[in-house]
Amino acid sequence: MLVLTRKVGEGITIGDDIRVVVMQIKGKQIRLGIKAPHGTAVHREEVYQRIQDENTAASKSTRTSLVKAGGILRRRTESAPEKPEPEDS
Repeated sequence: MLVLTRKVGEGITIGDDIRVVVMQIKGKQIRLGIKAPHGTAVHREEVYQRIQDENTAASKSTRTSLVKAGGILRRRTESAPEKPEPEDS
């Protein structure tokens, strides 16, 4: 991990297009400004972790739901009576 010391107004650059600037220091809190391209997601760590946990849970439930749905469809298809062919006029 890279550890840096910055003062208010100073910043760091990540890659070519992400800039993080120290905006304010108040007691034990630091206010950061982050400039990143429009398509780059920027989240607080706890929010990012919650998103990851929800995505993991959703992918597991989706897989289970698909298996259950497949079983239901299979049973319906196997037990459905055959439909008569339409007659030609």
